Amino acid sequence: MKQAHRGSILHFLGDPDSADKQCYEYFSDGLMIIENGHIHSLCDAAQGIKNLEPDVPLIEHPNSLIMPGFVDCHIHFPQTEVIAAYGEQLLQWLNKYTFPAEGKFKDKTYAKTMAEQFLNELLRAGTTTALVFGTVHKQSVDAFFEACEQRNLRMIAGKVMMDRNAPEYLTDDPESSYADSKDLIEKWHNRGRLNYAITPRFAPTSSKEQLQKAGQLLSEYPDIYMQTHLSENLDEITWVKELFPESESYLDAYDRAGLLGRRSVFAHCIHLDDKEWQRMAESQSGIAFCPTSNLFLGSGLFNLNRAVKEKINVGLATDVGGGTSFSMLQTMNEAYKVLQMRGDTLSILKMFYLATLGGAETLDLSDKIGNFEIGKEADFIVLDKTCTPLIKMRLEKCSDILEELFVLGILGDDRAVKQTWSAGQKVHDRDQIN
Repeated sequence: MKQAHRGSILHFLGDPDSADKQCYEYFSDGLMIIENGHIHSLCDAAQGIKNLEPDVPLIEHPNSLIMPGFVDCHIHFPQTEVIAAYGEQLLQWLNKYTFPAEGKFKDKTYAKTMAEQFLNELLRAGTTTALVFGTVHKQSVDAFFEACEQRNLRMIAGKVMMDRNAPEYLTDDPESSYADSKDLIEKWHNRGRLNYAITPRFAPTSSKEQLQKAGQLLSEYPDIYMQTHLSENLDEITWVKELFPESESYLDAYDRAGLLGRRSVFAHCIHLDDKEWQRMAESQSGIAFCPTSNLFLGSGLFNLNRAVKEKINVGLATDVGGGTSFSMLQTMNEAYKVLQMRGDTLSILKMFYLATLGGAETLDLSDKIGNFEIGKEADFIVLDKTCTPLIKMRLEKCSDILEELFVLGILGDDRAVKQTWSAGQKVHDRDQIN
């Protein structure tokens, strides 16, 4: 089955920091044809309309910009209810807000309700793929994947592994976390559009034995993902040194367990030393850049330019609920400010690349999503250029697509996302009641 979408269309062909080829393609009036949930063709509308078969539905998107769906490289679905919790830095915030909220996910009915609300917010914000933390409870991941499967979303998630330095009601042990994770992998990994991620929360809440079990799972399932946190907070780093005295660094505690690799994504990475930067690059591990949570929790300013220099894949991430918005547009806004505070520059194109193709590259999914190359899955969003009076006025003053993008990236939020489509099916419409 085919369908055609007409409007302004933008997608990325490569990293704006690489000068070896044109990094993006833009059609002021474009036509994208989708067949069986995949991109069939992309061209100027004037050319494409002439060749469009009469039985193919044509969907017009006036005053809009069609882009690939956003990719969020680090987010916690059980923390939806603690977003905007006041006044703490990382370790205090976990104990005061996060752990009590996550304890509720022992109840699968509750987890299912929150999974639906979480996905509604993601899709409202235009995010079609995310790398997602569950809780320590196996049923939290079942609930999440069941909700994703019903909507045919491309998502990656995992059960938290956490056997120490957390409330008793949230801890497992090395053997049970291995067994539960293995069961979930067998059930969900590569099922439809779903993938599994081994998920040790962070080194302070996993013993050496549990990290080794996580590494064992990675060796047993070579195409699996791994997600965790790294060097977010200075007190956290000091704590890791005390807990892992044999390790040369925070990253080394993970490295000794075999947790680095092409499908390993480390959130934050604010305070890496030179050896850690080099080891991240050597291992082809990825980084999730989480500007809103880094600012909200007072953690620090990520050095994106160093990651670019080391040729490390970086994707943008909201990190809800430490992050303060599900919107990748708002996250771009904060990323721009983080680099300004460092005395660096985040280009307009790089902002949107990090949230689309850059995120897909970081998640090793660029063969499936991230742009509109022929054959890729048709995950896309429709951004409304008239969504607010201020944005409408400001965009009318812009002279080219780059200016328009910057306005959307600084002023935009979920109100700008008119529609979200997953595998060629509409999964969110702002103008209809969800």
